[in-house]
Amino acid sequence: MVDPTRPLALVAGAGRLPELVAASLDRARRPFRVLAVRGFTERAMRRRADAVVDLLDIPGTLRILKDWAPAAVVPAGGVTRPSPAALLNAAHAVRNRDILKSLAGGDDRLLRAVLSLLEENGHQVLGVHEVAPDLLGRPGRLGRLAPDADAALSIATGRAMLGALSPFDVGQAAVVAAERIIAVEGPEGTDRMLARARALNRKPFGRGTPAKGTVLVKLPKLGQDLRIDLPAIGPRTVHRAAEAGCAGLAIGAGHTLVIDGPETVAAADAAGLFLIGVEVAP
Repeated sequence: MVDPTRPLALVAGAGRLPELVAASLDRARRPFRVLAVRGFTERAMRRRADAVVDLLDIPGTLRILKDWAPAAVVPAGGVTRPSPAALLNAAHAVRNRDILKSLAGGDDRLLRAVLSLLEENGHQVLGVHEVAPDLLGRPGRLGRLAPDADAALSIATGRAMLGALSPFDVGQAAVVAAERIIAVEGPEGTDRMLARARALNRKPFGRGTPAKGTVLVKLPKLGQDLRIDLPAIGPRTVHRAAEAGCAGLAIGAGHTLVIDGPETVAAADAAGLFLIGVEVAP
């Protein structure tokens, strides 16, 4: 529980997510202050920033947060992973060795180290899903279409496969046709995975008819800390899924950010794709 009368600290990275979270907090009349990350925060959020920090200035960030004494810290938006040498130069005074060790693992491990650092300095860290739940996909059908029997089998296969891969920090999405896995998301992200699936699903040479019941399944990893890696889709995801020959998209209900929700649903309807929220395993 956090004190609703005390401002949150919204740490704004790249992309539109910080702006969307800020709008959600405005609608809820929840007070907050914006900490912009130099070189990453978009112009709209830079104009709202109460302070600006360099990505690697961890001591400076902690000093600002100490002065603000926020009810909680809310990270939103992406940043580029720094090199070990950059971390060594910029953060030598603050748990440098622990963070450097985290670089040897996946993104989850690195970001958990950052969250631990904030928490060890007395800050509660909340995720976007906790402060702006209206931005998440709800359970059930989101658009006008529903999956058929072939797509339902694809969804079941995708859920089982992604659950099995969760311990390996691979990805959160897959393109599936019935019981065949066409593509699995890796470090390249969902858009590039869909581009790869487009070629694979329309052989030969990217031509032909897509496999029946092809579905993009996007779910958080089992036990995923949504504060650091919240799955997300938007209108562009829908367009890429349509190009890949998908019949629809299945996302984790209450665990997936739907960027520009009305536009995303409209894009799915216009493309003839279903969009549904499915239950996420605890």
